Amino acid sequence: MWERLRHLVIKEFIQTFRNPRMRFVLLAPPLMQLVAYGYAFNLDISCIPTAVADFEQTQETREIVRRFERSGYFCVRARVARAAELGRLLDQGEVKLALQFDPGFTTDLRRNPPATLQMLADGTDSNTAMVAAGYASGILARYNEEISQAAVAVPTARSGVLTAEILRDRSLAGIDLRPRAWYNPDLRSRNFFVPGVIALVTMLVSLQLTSMSIVREREVGTMEQLLVTPLRPAELILGKTIPPVLISFFDIALVTSVAVFWFQVPIRGSLVLLFGAAALYLLSTVGIGLYISTVSRTQQQAMMAMAFFFMPANLFSGFLFPIAAMPWPIQYLSLLNPLRHFLVVIRGIFLKGVGLAILWPEILALLLLGAVLLGLSALRFRTRLE
Repeated sequence: MWERLRHLVIKEFIQTFRNPRMRFVLLAPPLMQLVAYGYAFNLDISCIPTAVADFEQTQETREIVRRFERSGYFCVRARVARAAELGRLLDQGEVKLALQFDPGFTTDLRRNPPATLQMLADGTDSNTAMVAAGYASGILARYNEEISQAAVAVPTARSGVLTAEILRDRSLAGIDLRPRAWYNPDLRSRNFFVPGVIALVTMLVSLQLTSMSIVREREVGTMEQLLVTPLRPAELILGKTIPPVLISFFDIALVTSVAVFWFQVPIRGSLVLLFGAAALYLLSTVGIGLYISTVSRTQQQAMMAMAFFFMPANLFSGFLFPIAAMPWPIQYLSLLNPLRHFLVVIRGIFLKGVGLAILWPEILALLLLGAVLLGLSALRFRTRLE
């Protein structure tokens, strides 16, 4: 048995790597996807185009504007003399944020009542608008601290307009808030997305290799030759799944190295646990690829079926959108998605450095899903062979 299996595995590797196009597909796309996604999926916002309408022109208003510019988050692109100009700039998309200092702002600031600074944000991009409001709140809070007054910049929504009020309240003077972000101190969104890209690339490669290898045999007419050999159905299934698993492990090591050394994403947990969880994850992806191979007659059909599965699995995994924000039926349905569980594992290992004591529910879910999916797919494949 082992001799027959060894020869079949060698045959699969030779058949895979003798094709220059397949060699390119196995090495270049995973790296290209990691680099592209690593740079594209970046929610860190800087140099937000900003317009300023300063009807006061006092030392205080100029200092506030300078603080906005020095923060690196805002770039003042226009200074206007009329409030209507702010609306025009926002309508044309030339700026994403506008600050308006109304007459009397400095007087209110010096006399100690609330001084209102109006901030208009382009709400068509809600993420940028809310992030900009948060940055502005921090800048104004630090400004008030430096003039020895407790202050909080509070963004509120009124008819699509974000308004920031500088509030002076001496009752807050006893609170010294010092926020600290654990696991990702610099709040780099790349640290969150890049480990997820590793999971996506692993699923894509393993699905493609498993589903295409069997369909290719059927297309070129060599499946009948394999069936008349002494190979048993279980040996044929193993021989077809072992090479994709080994190649996927190589891709995991490759893209993980790029993530750590190129994108500077820290990996704080155990590499042994990472590859162990990846092995369980590959049970599911290889099982799905094997099932696709049993329902597809051509490589084109296999590619279409793989895309039909891959896109929903990506959307309902928590890679881009939080699962908690999805409708509850989708949340329960996502429990059947192996990508969801592996994302929790790989991000926990990379960013939190947690171990099996924390990740065991996800590891168990991957084990159960892998055993069921691979078992059912192997059973269907064996039935088709017989």
